[in-house]
Amino acid sequence: MSKREMPETLEGLPIDEYLALLPAGMGALNERMGIELVEISAERIVATMPVEGNTQPFGLLHGGASVVLAETLGSVGSSIHAYPDKMAVGVDINATHHRSAMSGTVTGVATAIHLGRSSAAYEVVITNEEGKRLCTSRITCALVPMGSKG
Repeated sequence: MSKREMPETLEGLPIDEYLALLPAGMGALNERMGIELVEISAERIVATMPVEGNTQPFGLLHGGASVVLAETLGSVGSSIHAYPDKMAVGVDINATHHRSAMSGTVTGVATAIHLGRSSAAYEVVITNEEGKRLCTSRITCALVPMGSKG
């Protein structure tokens, strides 16, 4: 699919085709952090991120890295829900850090808790390779007309 051919919906679109529609693909920050999308839909988004390279001075996964992962997941789901008439912009995010990680890969799963006309909200659970919860986050995105500047 060329960038000029816009689909009627983003729901069910393969990840590579979804990313090809975005002006900067995953975006520089997500690429730098090694975030990789695994599953995308308006209702559920899954991605992974390595701990290595995303740590704070004591070698633990940086809490901000977890928040970036959560924001990415919520924004992807919200954008799929909002398309084609609206775009998603994050307006609120919070995170509770339950335990630390020093190595391996973490997985974030965002589950929609509200898919409305003007906002979308997700609960994001980030776990380690053993399935232990590291972080719980909630993100709300406003859905604004496509092309809005603020």
